[in-house]
Amino acid sequence: MPEIETLPYALQRLPDDTAIARAESFSAKLKERRTCRFFSDAPVPRLVIEAAIAAAGSAPSGANHQPWHFAVIASPDKKRAIREAAEAEERRFYGADGADPKASGEWLDALGPLGTDADKPFLETAPWLIVVFAQRKGGIAEDGETQNYYVNESVGIACGMLLATLHEAGIATLTHTPSPMGFLREVCARPDWEKPVMIVVAGHPASEATVPAHALVKKPLTQIASWL
Repeated sequence: MPEIETLPYALQRLPDDTAIARAESFSAKLKERRTCRFFSDAPVPRLVIEAAIAAAGSAPSGANHQPWHFAVIASPDKKRAIREAAEAEERRFYGADGADPKASGEWLDALGPLGTDADKPFLETAPWLIVVFAQRKGGIAEDGETQNYYVNESVGIACGMLLATLHEAGIATLTHTPSPMGFLREVCARPDWEKPVMIVVAGHPASEATVPAHALVKKPLTQIASWL
């Protein structure tokens, strides 16, 4: 390996039984996470959101370029603007304005058991919207010129860590991906070399919040893993 500055790899090795217990406990905790579509407007401390984004920012990334930006929105005016633009795209997706839907019949059938539609009131109700951007260029300096690598993979891992941390803090989340999402770049005043990836809605669930039964149907371990 080339000569570079290094630091000790600081990770405590646990006894097998402790490692198994921790892994199973964390797995059980994450299995409780459900997408929430009914939010309360009750406040969530900014420090919770900051800690979750800091965790996301520690994710591995191609060449350690950390090709992400998290635009955090609490402004009612900006949340309203995002809702209006997102719902306009969703109406086209579902064909809610009488035109042919942009989505295929197969896609709409797949969404049927989840009960989704073009109305997205949670984009205004929840206290926080975290708009995740993927930086195609920028590097650590964010100069807009340096090429970034494995951007989609890096941002995907960061988003997973963001959701896991928010769940650990008892915060409900929803990932929303209107298509196209170019309007988010304008609302959040981000440069054109950043690509909006998703909106993470974060807050407390409404007292009457429910979850579609279909959302609890998960593939078993035997179906999602193979041991070679």
